[in-house]
Amino acid sequence: MSSWQVQEAKQRFSEVLRHAHSEGPQIVTRHGEEIAVVIDIEEYRTLKAARLDFKDFLRSGPDLSELDIHRASEPAPSIDLTLE
Repeated sequence: MSSWQVQEAKQRFSEVLRHAHSEGPQIVTRHGEEIAVVIDIEEYRTLKAARLDFKDFLRSGPDLSELDIHRASEPAPSIDLTLE
């Protein structure tokens, strides 16, 4: 992964895009801090398609309706939470 300072990335934007396409993600930094990533459109589409919203994530889980789950009949133990 290559790293570009903001000023250099601005001046050589076409080159940054070519590198993102041929070499992978390109990091952009400002004052040594990573602030952005330039990625190829196909990688972006792959990442975007792989993302599920929370509702779909829950629905994609295993079917738990056939599990035989039993709760203990005795009450839960009481816990003293006072500070000593």
